[in-house]
Amino acid sequence: MMFQAQKIKKIIEIKNLVHKFTDRDEEGNIISEKYAVDEVSLDVNRGDFIAVLGHNGSGKSTLAKHINAILLPSRGTLLVNGKDTSQKENLWEVRKSAGMVFQNPDNQMVASVVEEDVGFGPENLGVPTPDIWKRVEQALQAVGMAEYRHYSPSRLSGGQKQRVAIAGILAMKPDCIVLDEPTSMLDPGGRREVLDTLHELNKKEHVTVILITHHMDEVIDADKVFVMNQGKITLSGTPQEVFSQYEKIKEAGMELPAVTELAYLLNRRGFSLSQGIIDRKEFTEELKKCFLNPCKVFCDSEVNEKNFVSSIENPTEKEVLFSLRNISYIYSPDSVYRKQALKNISFDIYKGEFLGIVGHTGSGKSTLIQHLNGLNKASSGELLFQGKNIYEESNSFPALRKKVGLVFQYPEYQLFEATVLQDVCFGPKNLGFSKEEAEKLAKQALTLAGIGEEYYELSPFELSGGQKRRVAIAGVLAMNPEVLILDEPAAALDPRGRDEIFGILKRLHENSSTTIILVSHSMEDVAKYTERIIVMDCGEKIMDDIPVNIFRRHSELEKMGLAAPQAIYIMEDLKKAGLDINTDVLDIREAEKEICRRLKGAQEC
Repeated sequence: MMFQAQKIKKIIEIKNLVHKFTDRDEEGNIISEKYAVDEVSLDVNRGDFIAVLGHNGSGKSTLAKHINAILLPSRGTLLVNGKDTSQKENLWEVRKSAGMVFQNPDNQMVASVVEEDVGFGPENLGVPTPDIWKRVEQALQAVGMAEYRHYSPSRLSGGQKQRVAIAGILAMKPDCIVLDEPTSMLDPGGRREVLDTLHELNKKEHVTVILITHHMDEVIDADKVFVMNQGKITLSGTPQEVFSQYEKIKEAGMELPAVTELAYLLNRRGFSLSQGIIDRKEFTEELKKCFLNPCKVFCDSEVNEKNFVSSIENPTEKEVLFSLRNISYIYSPDSVYRKQALKNISFDIYKGEFLGIVGHTGSGKSTLIQHLNGLNKASSGELLFQGKNIYEESNSFPALRKKVGLVFQYPEYQLFEATVLQDVCFGPKNLGFSKEEAEKLAKQALTLAGIGEEYYELSPFELSGGQKRRVAIAGVLAMNPEVLILDEPAAALDPRGRDEIFGILKRLHENSSTTIILVSHSMEDVAKYTERIIVMDCGEKIMDDIPVNIFRRHSELEKMGLAAPQAIYIMEDLKKAGLDINTDVLDIREAEKEICRRLKGAQEC
């Protein structure tokens, strides 16, 4: 490989790096300054696998863009392969050495066909045509997108676009790959594929990988982890060293890997487990010792039994809101791009329920929910809303959309007005409300979404990622929908931002009769918040049940590119190790209580 001939051990050297964003008025006077990266120093050795963590706005994406010389230092130095990124004559070599995969794949799509998009980079590097096509094939195989090589990127789902963007960088064979939340829109199977690909490139080809992520389980095999907060590096070390500092991780707005979190919680109850456990096998072995050796454990509460029921409770007593009967949908039916996205889908949605819809990327989830407010019209079948077939009722779609609000996969794309308040007022005004009434509804929705008055006159584009999501959700809530549909509302948000979004949804569900439909790739989120889950696979409805029953079938889910919450895998490890443990737990807090209860029953505490 090209980099093996290099004598420089450190592929990236950063010393006292500062990047300052400056706002100026029309006369050029400075209004405000923000230090997105503040005196950061770190080195990356050739062939390392590095993870960078931090909340939204911590500066990690700004740092990543410096490594690829998209941004240049305000102060300090950054060397890539010994080349100073601040020198214009070095930019070509720097960008050849360090490939960048962005958070939003649409920012990297340049061609009208997938294979041409992936080949764009190698072509610009002057790679011979036969070699370009070899690289395209290898890269698409690596990310599981070979069968889509002749598709238009515009016809792909968000997760599929993400894989194509990664393939485009892989095809250029850079020495270093910088990835900014590359798996944020992928299903669990897709995430595993991408991570396996990155680790294989790192171990076999010695490509340096710098991974920015909010998924804690993605960093446990990293050589080193850096945690950023307010533009500074606040923690660094091996995954074990970093995750053993629980309080500092929480202060940085992050969370621990599931098994590390569980070990920490159990230690607070009197267990004696190692600090910074990141491996399930290690956790199982240590916990077995606790069951064999008497210890003082504080068991002050019982495991929550609310999910341990065998079926959906009395569905016949609930009011049916939607009824889907043999819904099928075909994209581009009269063209060579014909694709059946939905096949004979039938189920009911009940008033006031919190429904989760999961499935692998491209399974038909987004297509399905876009039928529920009339954005898509079924190729065949019937869709009843409140007992009426929306395809037979005259002028039914506008009336339907007044009652059914949809928050898209990238909610911030729904923002377009000059100020936050104007943006949220847009929906109510379109429904015929006066300016005063629209502002009243908008302010109520913004309050519910946790957006204070100090933000009303700001441009929505000045807000953080999490704030943009909340404003977009407020824009839908302001129309007082009976049904709120959300397509991956927490994707790419840090744990704090995710909890804020789901806090809004939880309050809305508990305090009103709003029906909430959540599409998500996060098994933890659907397990924690939804009452019922529908599983989609290749355009078909495969499962429909309460969360605990769905996740008991995790072996089937895994074959579909999905998974179960981590708590289930941890508890099954303990069961296989011989511990008398209930595996029907869906989150770490329930696992903590169940382990304590079983230990209390097994020993004299």
